Amino acid sequence: MIWQEIRVPEDPIAQGEIAALTRRFEDVAERTDREFGIVKSDLTALRLQVGNLDQKVGNLDAKVDDLAGEVRGLTERIDRNQAQIVELLTQLIGRNPNAS
Repeated sequence: MIWQEIRVPEDPIAQGEIAALTRRFEDVAERTDREFGIVKSDLTALRLQVGNLDQKVGNLDAKVDDLAGEVRGLTERIDRNQAQIVELLTQLIGRNPNAS
């Protein structure tokens, strides 16, 4: 069998359509690349902000722990002071307020 190349004459309308489709594809590809670059840039900025927030939350955890310790210390002091007041009031019961 002999191979013969069959040539189809070029259709100017089809060639124009192919060129238009190619231009549209290239335009969309260019826009997609730009938009992807913007999204990538925004994602990088977001990662930095999340990192900063994570660091701040870590610092807040330490500050909250310190504050909780201070509150426990104040609660203990209040309890001791209240116990002393009750003890002093108990000692005063039955005493003559006019006696020195």
